[in-house]
Amino acid sequence: MARDTGFPAADAQNDFSRQRRRADVARLVGWLRRQPDDINTILPFDEVVAALGKVRERRVGLEVIRVDSIVGSVDRTRDFDRYFRPTSTRTRERWQRLATAWRRGEPMPPIEVYRVGGMHFVIDGHHRVSIACAMHSLTIEAYVTEIITRISPDGISTRGDLLVKDHRRIFLSRVPLTGKSREAIEFTDPWQYAELSDAVEAWGFRLMQELGEFVDRRTVARRWFGEEFLPVVRMVRSVGGMLTRHTDAEAYMWVARERYRLVRSHIWNDEIIAQLKEAAPN
Repeated sequence: MARDTGFPAADAQNDFSRQRRRADVARLVGWLRRQPDDINTILPFDEVVAALGKVRERRVGLEVIRVDSIVGSVDRTRDFDRYFRPTSTRTRERWQRLATAWRRGEPMPPIEVYRVGGMHFVIDGHHRVSIACAMHSLTIEAYVTEIITRISPDGISTRGDLLVKDHRRIFLSRVPLTGKSREAIEFTDPWQYAELSDAVEAWGFRLMQELGEFVDRRTVARRWFGEEFLPVVRMVRSVGGMLTRHTDAEAYMWVARERYRLVRSHIWNDEIIAQLKEAAPN
C-alpha cells in the first residue's frame, strides 16, 4: 500500500486512483485467464431474490456487519465491481469527498442494506462501502433488513449461480420435498432440475393410474423419494466404481435415462444396474 502524504484530500485522490487501477487489472486478469464474465461483477439484489423466491422481510435494525459480507447492490451494479472498486471515473468527485472526510476522522452515517442469508446488498451507502474496502476496514455499521427466501442462498458467488438456484426453486414448487429429502436433490447443471421435475410428475401419473385416484404433489414427492429415488441410489452406490463423481441426484438421472434407453421399461433390478455399469462414467 502506498505511503500516505498526510494531506487527506491528496491521499483520497490517490486512494481512488489506486482502486480504479485495481478494478482494471482484475478485469484484465480475468480476461487473460478466460474466467467467466461475471467473476468480478457485483451481485444484483433483484435477480438474487427472484432466483431464491421471496417469502417475507423483517427489519433487524442497526448492526455492525463484516465488510466482506457485502457482495451486491440494489441499483448500482455498474458503478462498482464485486469488491466495490469504482469501475469508472463517474463516481470520483463524491468518492473523494467522502474519503477525505473519512481520513479526517469525520463520522460516517451507517449504510443501509438488505440481508439474504449471509450476504448483504447495499441500498444506500455504496461509496462508503467502497471507501471502507479501500481502507481495509473489517466492519461497518448498517441498518439491516432481512429477506427470508424459499430456498437457501448458500453457494451463490456469481450471477451464474443464480440460474441453478432459479431452477431449483421451480423444481421444489413442482416437487415439494421437505427436510433431508429436499437437501438430497442437488445438481450442478440447472437444466437437470427441469428434467427431474418432468420425471417425477410422470412417475406420479403412473402412481395415480395404478391407484385409480388423485394424489397431490406433496404425496407424490414423498412417495417418489422413498419408493423410487432412495432404492435406485442405494443400488447404484452398492456397485463399486459407478458414478462416483456424481451427486446422488445426478446418478439417479443418468441411470434412469440409460435404463429406459436400454430396456424400455420402468422396472429396477440388479441385472439392469449391472448392464448400466458397463456404460457408466466414473
